[in-house]
Amino acid sequence: MRFIDMHCHLDLMTNGLEIAQEAEGRGIGFFCTTVTPTGALEARKRFAPCTNARVGAGLHPWWLADGTCGEADIAHACELAAMSPYLGEVGLDGGKRGAGTLDEQTRALERILVAAARHPLDGRVASFHAIKSAGIVIDLVEKTGLNGSCACILHWFSGTTDELWRAVHAGFYFSINEHMLATKRGREYARILPEDRLLLETDAPPELGAPYSLENIERSLEEALESISILRGCSAEELGSSIEQRSAMLLNL
Repeated sequence: MRFIDMHCHLDLMTNGLEIAQEAEGRGIGFFCTTVTPTGALEARKRFAPCTNARVGAGLHPWWLADGTCGEADIAHACELAAMSPYLGEVGLDGGKRGAGTLDEQTRALERILVAAARHPLDGRVASFHAIKSAGIVIDLVEKTGLNGSCACILHWFSGTTDELWRAVHAGFYFSINEHMLATKRGREYARILPEDRLLLETDAPPELGAPYSLENIERSLEEALESISILRGCSAEELGSSIEQRSAMLLNL
């Protein structure tokens, strides 16, 4: 593998299967993070032929916040979490889109994490959304003990410095994309994080339910890697190799 996109939504690209198939020949892998339990099941079937893609079972907090998903979906997400080696996108949103339902989101996420923690699986990986809620996400992961049996990733991290180091001490990884690197805080985090916690992502596509391109994904990963290497004063080739090996190990690619 040349690159592994550790947080993207292949299933929400109308041509996601074609992208994954083309990417396999170009040495690019994916962690496809779904947003609903039903979507996770559909994505598993859709991407089953793709040896370079792993599908996470997710329940995105935005879909809870706007009422698209409810109690039945939470229960379904718990069932999938108990048996799935890959979880994502799960988490909390305390920003504009989710602040009014943060308590409900928190109760749902705790149920999902308890289900996973009670059924540990070797090599489990989880990708977390944590907008203005990183401290609560870390609390829940530690409370349930999930970080003892699961590689936990904070995607597009935007929390405080204290939350950053709390997450590092709790064993979290961080998947970094161009959007995170567009902010002063994000660039500083990419500079100071321990190298062994760094991953790359795109969070593509920018428009859900539309076609996208492998060229855009590859360009985004390349530019993020180049930016991080400049910030850290190191070789992009060496850093990219380290990140790729780590990502491949996490996803068993």
